[in-house]
Amino acid sequence: MKVWRIVAVAIMLASSVWAASKPHIVVLGKWTTVKLQADDDNVAVDVKARPLFVDGKTKEFTLGSAHDVTERIFVVQRMFRLNDSLPQESGPGRWRWEKGGWLLVDRGSGKVQALVLPEFDPNYSQANWFRDYAA
Repeated sequence: MKVWRIVAVAIMLASSVWAASKPHIVVLGKWTTVKLQADDDNVAVDVKARPLFVDGKTKEFTLGSAHDVTERIFVVQRMFRLNDSLPQESGPGRWRWEKGGWLLVDRGSGKVQALVLPEFDPNYSQANWFRDYAA
């Protein structure tokens, strides 16, 4: 009897190891108009950004349309907020939006990682995508 109990417990523990992983939900949110400050002049330009949600939590903000690399993976350009005030300054912080590099997003695992493109400058470069190649 003792052996059968040990075998039953071992089977139950083994079945939990082979269980399917939880699928993640990756969604691009609603477009929002934000002011993008150019470095060379003080003119702010209106651009549209949107949040990237993974399982209902905001992971990043994005700019422009997403490009599907495969059925499971897509790339999108990152947008982030930067606190432009100095630590010794009092009062509320001065936040500004800036363009970032590219993000590689896996719909299945929910993993978001930075994609390094050599010699890509977010302010002056533009990437054209063909499948999984950028030019």
